[in-house]
Amino acid sequence: MLSHISTSTDKSILIPFKKKILLVEDEVLFARAVVKRLQKAGFECEHAESLHDARSLVKQFEPDIVLLDMRLPDGNGIDLLPEFVTKNINTIVMTAYGDVTDAVNAIKLGAIDYLKKPIDLEELLLIIQKNEKTTDLQTSLDYSRQRDTLANESVQLIGESAAMQSVRQQITRIAQLSALSDAVQPTVLITGETGTGKDVVARYLHASCVNHDKPFVHVDCASFPAELIESELFGNEKGAFTNAVTSRPGLIESAEDGTLFLDEIGELPLGLQAKLLNVLERRMVRRLGSTKERPVHARIIAATNRDLYQMSNEGRFRSDLYYRLNVITMQMPPLRDRGQDVMLLANYFRQMTEKRYALPHHEFSPTALIAIQQYRWPGNVREMRHQISRAVLMCTQPVISEHDLGLPQVGHLPASPVSATSEAQLTLDGAEKAMLLSALEQARNNVSKAARILGITRMTMRYRMDKHGIAV
Repeated sequence: MLSHISTSTDKSILIPFKKKILLVEDEVLFARAVVKRLQKAGFECEHAESLHDARSLVKQFEPDIVLLDMRLPDGNGIDLLPEFVTKNINTIVMTAYGDVTDAVNAIKLGAIDYLKKPIDLEELLLIIQKNEKTTDLQTSLDYSRQRDTLANESVQLIGESAAMQSVRQQITRIAQLSALSDAVQPTVLITGETGTGKDVVARYLHASCVNHDKPFVHVDCASFPAELIESELFGNEKGAFTNAVTSRPGLIESAEDGTLFLDEIGELPLGLQAKLLNVLERRMVRRLGSTKERPVHARIIAATNRDLYQMSNEGRFRSDLYYRLNVITMQMPPLRDRGQDVMLLANYFRQMTEKRYALPHHEFSPTALIAIQQYRWPGNVREMRHQISRAVLMCTQPVISEHDLGLPQVGHLPASPVSATSEAQLTLDGAEKAMLLSALEQARNNVSKAARILGITRMTMRYRMDKHGIAV
């Protein structure tokens, strides 16, 4: 389907001329939300749902920028890249989490950047502004700081469980240490399963410290090809290798006075681990092809979902680097062990998606609430964010059903907390009553707190309690 959409303007963002953006995306409701935000920013937009339609629109529309989904009904979006590069069209690829390899390959083929879904539209706008045909290093660094500032301002640690309270206490203590002096800050290692929010904790820690206005540089060690990661981390001098036509700083230098976050540190090649150890111990970095060392003044945070101790025993990770990283360790709990945080997070992601895409208010149906609580969430918080965001974007009704969530069947509902002899039945009324009683039990009969857990108002909570004859 081809669609042409008129534009409006957003006075808060100044664009020298109306740029044309082609969005290639097969999820129609999501595409409409993206187009709506781009229109507000003053862009002229077209939308294609397939490779075939995209090829037609490129000829007719002549876009300046293409936002390209990797997975399309008639093939892989990466097949379009050579055509776009030939036409000198800036292309930003969009990929679901887990398909980062495709995105890296797209960068090699000429894409200027990539984003992981679910897309943050404000970050997308910053990427577009960054890539307005400029190669000026200072502009690029200003963009990086602006993008990081946006991320740090919006980062929140959601949760009231004991495990999350412990994480907050550790962050507070580390922030206090950073405020005591200008001495080198201790290295922090964040561990935990994939998707538990290690990157969020790193950003929250950065935002809590005195240098929160300085750069936060996120390095995903797993996403860089082995042949590129050394130059990306350490930078290079002109002529250091083929195609090194200019000198440029690496990501370590870019974190000057701020925070360097080495995500998935367990994936760093052994050959680079010795160089990183030297940076940690001496706080000096040397670019490829250079004999000069430069000082590094940055807090270093690393994260991994691997057992680095076991890897070091097996010779797959340097033991000296492991002990150097393991100065302060923070363990992120899996979502299945966080109790009532599950519902707090589900409602937070629902509200954030509604706000980001200017959508009307939704509520979870009683059976959807049961499904959210009973599901084990093997992908943890990241999986929940993706599933909730998708459900909100795709749901056309005010109530999000269990079907909209796309989670496995929940089976039987839990017994009522009030009466062990009567088991709630899989009906709307039965499920709703069970959820009300469960929330009240978690909140120790505090009606306002129970309402917050369920993501409803206190008045609605009272109405539903009266409806089911629940008194506290």
